[in-house]
Amino acid sequence: MRNRISSCACGRVRCEAVGEPILSAVCYCSDCQEGGRRIEALPGAPPVRDPDGGTPYLVYRDDRFHCLSGADLLADHRLEPGSPTRRVVASCCNSGMFLKFEPGFWVSSYRARYQGDLPPIEMRNQTRRRKSDLPLPSDAPGYRAFPLRLFWKLIAARVAMLVGR
Repeated sequence: MRNRISSCACGRVRCEAVGEPILSAVCYCSDCQEGGRRIEALPGAPPVRDPDGGTPYLVYRDDRFHCLSGADLLADHRLEPGSPTRRVVASCCNSGMFLKFEPGFWVSSYRARYQGDLPPIEMRNQTRRRKSDLPLPSDAPGYRAFPLRLFWKLIAARVAMLVGR
């Protein structure tokens, strides 16, 4: 099983993702664009979004993603108080590390935090919300909303978790 390490810009926070991700995707939903903008507006923060405003993620099951070092430096950011989605930032250097949707069983880790050989982008979601004048990259299918394929991947991952695979 392949493990990947994500790291904040200064290296004090490191997370490990075990195995292959559930999904490698770019999201253009309004919340991901706004969340990315807010993180990138923090002092010295490195980018989490692509030049066209999309936010690339590697999505892992909760049981396959954990913090190796610097957990005490992680700070939650929410678009609104009480929001079920928290964007987790390494407070040492304001690097966006991952997004956690609280009712979910997965972690959407920011692709920008990884180095080396990464899986190709499988899909681009919520392209109808995209605000860029740049051409939509043609490296993966683009979907105007969240496609059924995304939900099937999440369901399959949940079943695998429940049966211990």
